[in-house]
Amino acid sequence: MAGITQLGKGMMILGCLLFIGLMSLWFGDIEENRSYPNRTPVSLDENGVIAVTLKQDRRGHYTVSGLINNFPIDFLVDTGATEVVIPAGLAERLNLERGRAKRASTANGSVTVYQTNLARLSIADLHFDNVSGVINPGMNGTAALLGMSVLKNLELTQTGNTLVLKRKQ
Repeated sequence: MAGITQLGKGMMILGCLLFIGLMSLWFGDIEENRSYPNRTPVSLDENGVIAVTLKQDRRGHYTVSGLINNFPIDFLVDTGATEVVIPAGLAERLNLERGRAKRASTANGSVTVYQTNLARLSIADLHFDNVSGVINPGMNGTAALLGMSVLKNLELTQTGNTLVLKRKQ
């Protein structure tokens, strides 16, 4: 009888641990979606107009997954950035060439950046060829700023905590 009691306790402990593990995974997914709700953006094509709807992340920013030269990358939508801005470490992984140096004004002051060209940039079914960008050696992280060299080609509509990016084909 003592063996059955020990087995019962063991099964109860195992069940509790399994429950805690599953709940951690579930709540982790919920938290991940709040932190980065646009990990897999979806396009809608309505009468030749492609639209991608983004949700704000928990900090109030619009972040979205996309591609530069078919390499997966995260973008932060930044209407204050003149061009697509890429951290130097990310630019190295993308094998982007550093072009001519120029000065740029940022929130952290004036910095030297390097002109580059992105053969293709994509967000869901929104595709852009020969996009002007800059490599910023002083920028940390693995996300690029999606600046006006792309955004000028789109109609942006913000309502509440959503941002719709539209482009006519």
